[in-house]
Amino acid sequence: ACKFLRRKCVSECIFAPYFDSEQGAAHFAAVHKVFGASNVSKLLLQIPAHKRLDAVVTICYEAQARLRDPVYGCVAHIFALQQQVYIHPSIHPSYTHRSS
Repeated sequence: ACKFLRRKCVSECIFAPYFDSEQGAAHFAAVHKVFGASNVSKLLLQIPAHKRLDAVVTICYEAQARLRDPVYGCVAHIFALQQQVYIHPSIHPSYTHRSS
């Protein structure tokens, strides 16, 4: 993350544990483009340390979804899943099997 931002990574860097690999750099680029590094940093500092990984995974997913679909973002994926359920009524939660 710090390399992407062109700054030296310090030991207290909030991003280091979550964006250190090559894949992490790509994820951070999406997060930075959509939400801004400063906003994400402030958000992560407000979250307890043991919950930050889940938050980062969610933020990355939402950022990538927003880049794929700028209008609907991750909601587009939810709509697609709902359509799959409606297309296949046998897996719809309100489906009841009726015997003849």
